[in-house]
Amino acid sequence: MSRLPSRRALLTGASAAAAAAVLGGCDRLGNAEWFRRTLKTGEDANLFVQRLLLTDRTLAPEYAEADISPWFKPNGTEDPPDRDYKALAKGRFAKYHLQVDGLVEAPFRLSLAELRKLPARTQITRHDCVEGWSAIGKWTGVPLADLLKRAKLKPEGRYVVFHCADTMDQGEDNGGADTAEDGGSDETIPAGNANPAMTKQSGGGESRKDSGGQQASDDTAASGGSPVRYYESIDLVDAFHPQTILAYDMNDKALPVSNGAPLRLRVERNLGYKHAKYVMRIEVVESFAHLGDGKGGYWEDQGYAWYAGI
Repeated sequence: MSRLPSRRALLTGASAAAAAAVLGGCDRLGNAEWFRRTLKTGEDANLFVQRLLLTDRTLAPEYAEADISPWFKPNGTEDPPDRDYKALAKGRFAKYHLQVDGLVEAPFRLSLAELRKLPARTQITRHDCVEGWSAIGKWTGVPLADLLKRAKLKPEGRYVVFHCADTMDQGEDNGGADTAEDGGSDETIPAGNANPAMTKQSGGGESRKDSGGQQASDDTAASGGSPVRYYESIDLVDAFHPQTILAYDMNDKALPVSNGAPLRLRVERNLGYKHAKYVMRIEVVESFAHLGDGKGGYWEDQGYAWYAGI
């Protein structure tokens, strides 16, 4: 299978491709809903060129069993300290439920056992971290498209947000987890960052929202703030891509806690920090305004690009 263009190559050719698209009329792009949304939100040239050159179903390279890495680095969060998560893990996630809601007609909850009974996809793919390392793993899980179809998206739904169990910051005293992983994300939290979930209220006051958009009480905020949990988002093109799955198995075994149990997102045409671990809730939204700093993800709130296509 031929390899996809590298991110660097796409960025290098962005201006030329954009000019060619304009000169050629590009009626197909002009009529596409995702393209109109891209123009409205001002997304970067990388997203423009990826969508121009690749079809919605162009696959990331897949590999053979012999190519699987002997060790898949569990970078960042390896064991979320959150009490509720630890209770679920202790019970081997028997009481875990994935919530799917937001701008959908039919919200629902599914246990891990119920998710395992749904039609599954297995793929062997390479994970590329923004830090520069890569690893090949075998993933089995539920296609995200199947869950979204079951939920019946409302017309105004534009993005899919993944709310995760791992705490990244704990109010003003930074008492939460110290690192993230490719969702918990494969990065180390830069020292000294302001709380990304801080939002301004009228009158100049401040309140905090957790990654699910839940606002803390004044007393909670005053005593250190509500926890800021990892969250990430993708658009509907990536959400409905056949290789985008919620993986519960890695290398033919139940996903380890260090790699994101019970569920982690695999969005194979994106860099590692988009691959959210410890997924607890999926929310379909029209915008990111109610989440963190409104940029679509924990690391995006720290300055990372929202679109991380490779």
